[in-house]
Amino acid sequence: MERSAWRVIWNEIRSDKVAMLGLLLFVAIIATVYIWSVFIDQGAMMEANFRLRNAGPAPGAPLGFDPLGRSMVPHLIMSARTSFNMAFLVTVIGVGFGMLLGLFAGFYGGHVDNILMRVLDFFGMIPPIMLIIVFVSTTPNYTTIHFVLAYTILYSWQGTARVIRSMTLRQSNLEYVLASKTLGTPNLVIIFREVLPNLVSISTATLTLNMAYNIGFETGLTFLGFGLPIGTPSLGRLVFYAATPHALRNYWWQWLPAALLIIIMMLCINFVGQALNRAADAKKRTI
Repeated sequence: MERSAWRVIWNEIRSDKVAMLGLLLFVAIIATVYIWSVFIDQGAMMEANFRLRNAGPAPGAPLGFDPLGRSMVPHLIMSARTSFNMAFLVTVIGVGFGMLLGLFAGFYGGHVDNILMRVLDFFGMIPPIMLIIVFVSTTPNYTTIHFVLAYTILYSWQGTARVIRSMTLRQSNLEYVLASKTLGTPNLVIIFREVLPNLVSISTATLTLNMAYNIGFETGLTFLGFGLPIGTPSLGRLVFYAATPHALRNYWWQWLPAALLIIIMMLCINFVGQALNRAADAKKRTI
């Protein structure tokens, strides 16, 4: 990323107090989850204690216990780490692939653009939730990696590809690109050394907003029973404790912390993403 792009992004975030607060809170939550998870004994975490089943908050267990008498604190930490890992992988892979597709489609245009966009239109016609539910329902013993790959291939790259394509189409007609072509600079060099740096701000904003969306999408699917494999800790699985009216009313400690964490994380990422969108607009005005 070129230095000026970093400066535009940082100045925009720093001037927005809400975005700065969201960024600091996001970093604090991520650091807490990943550092805390290192010290959790996952074997002991899974041991049931039926004498404490559904017990409320108590000393040593500030978030109470689940229906099997297990402390909710380590489950919340491990579930958050799993959901963050999944959302990060899907976002990075999806945005990376979408950027490549959008760059090549927008830069080369013509038949390349038509073919790649028809592929994108084909995937866009089919509801991703339906495809993922079909995949989960028909694939025995699928793993988290299988779910990540299925979600990435079926959906997560499409929005990024469209945005980057439209921006690359604009860039490819500017004087610096035309001059490089006239000088005989290889197309791949132009794409990655000259065009891509000018799309850094919009790419960063797209990645950030996709991260928030993917957290919500994964937790929602897992809540419905079509997300991560059974037995894999997930925030959506913790929120599922609220599926019964009795638990919803009486055992708030089993689902409310996970629900609040999802909401807070998505708000933090969205506030930062809005600042990055403004940075992208400011960067475009300087091009």
